[in-house]
Amino acid sequence: MGGFAAASLALAGCTGGALDRLDSPQPQPQQPAGEPAQPSQIGSGQIRVGLILPLSAQGNAGVAALSMKNAAEMALAEFKEPNIQLLVKDDGGSPQGAQAAAQQALAEGAEIIIGPLFAQSVSAVGAVARGRNIPVIAFSTDASVATRGVYLLSFLPESDVRRIVDFAVSRGKRSFAALLPDNAYGTVIEAAFQQEVARRGGRVVALEKYPLDPARMGEAVRRVAQAASRADALFIPDGADAVPQVVAQLETNRVNLKRLQLLGTGLWDDPRIFSNASLAGGWYAAPDAAGFRSFAQRYRGRYGQEPVRTATLSYDAVALVAALVKTQGTQRFNEQILTTSSGFAGIDGVFRFMPDGTNERGLAVLRVAPGGGQVVSPAPKAF
Repeated sequence: MGGFAAASLALAGCTGGALDRLDSPQPQPQQPAGEPAQPSQIGSGQIRVGLILPLSAQGNAGVAALSMKNAAEMALAEFKEPNIQLLVKDDGGSPQGAQAAAQQALAEGAEIIIGPLFAQSVSAVGAVARGRNIPVIAFSTDASVATRGVYLLSFLPESDVRRIVDFAVSRGKRSFAALLPDNAYGTVIEAAFQQEVARRGGRVVALEKYPLDPARMGEAVRRVAQAASRADALFIPDGADAVPQVVAQLETNRVNLKRLQLLGTGLWDDPRIFSNASLAGGWYAAPDAAGFRSFAQRYRGRYGQEPVRTATLSYDAVALVAALVKTQGTQRFNEQILTTSSGFAGIDGVFRFMPDGTNERGLAVLRVAPGGGQVVSPAPKAF
């Protein structure tokens, strides 16, 4: 399976929702499956690779970490005889744990580090790795922790915004209104949205942030409703916990949602969005789901359970490293190789690392429909 084509190193790799939430983890009642993981090795190759995940963290973080560790193991199994050994380290979900894990992996000869998951932990690992000129491929969705040599292989909100604004403008939309959640995700989205609309020659006629308490979102919705007649697209980049309530309040304020083109991000990839009649026909940007469906089927066959949505990230990271080891000789992890402009093709489509550590992804645009997202603009196959 995880084969890379030679030319652009195509490998056999969210959206964003899971990690957007996980990047600021909240205590959850459920426990990660199984016992807290002990440090271990996967594979017996000569090239050592650190894999740092919050395996013993409480709740969703621990569950995600175990699934991502399984996916890394699956990538090794599906890639033909890779000459790598994964040094699995548990950071416990803390920056201090991540720093110690990175020091341990480097002491054991790691030439590159995969992980960790959370922004503060990525910063801690990057500080250790940079001193040794060792690159890091991490999973945080917080672009502020990306830097030269610390590459984020995650679903960055900025990619969703760029793709959906580009597509909307290509379909004749010029005047945009936006209702954004008043949280860290909304702040990132706001900056990207203002920038992309301006870059494409559009204008933002109204932009408001609403509090997370549904009882208090009315005022922000009212202000946007008053400006809605001057817009031809309305952007609501939030998940299924909030978006249906936002559109219900817009309808209460007599906004004709059939006249406006509704726009969203990958957080719309949710059955609760698809089943909401008011959102039918809305457009959102997300990876083509076919790659994840195939991956999930193989994962279920191997582990007897569902993978977390972000498990493809660790699969892709390991498959990428295995392919670079196989094809690039001693240059395998240098900056020019990792930031090649042709990029790589992963489970969730094409991606490439930028010199500043962020990434670009080839995303599809989908239309909200009762049976699920329908592709209206396919993901590009190459950059």
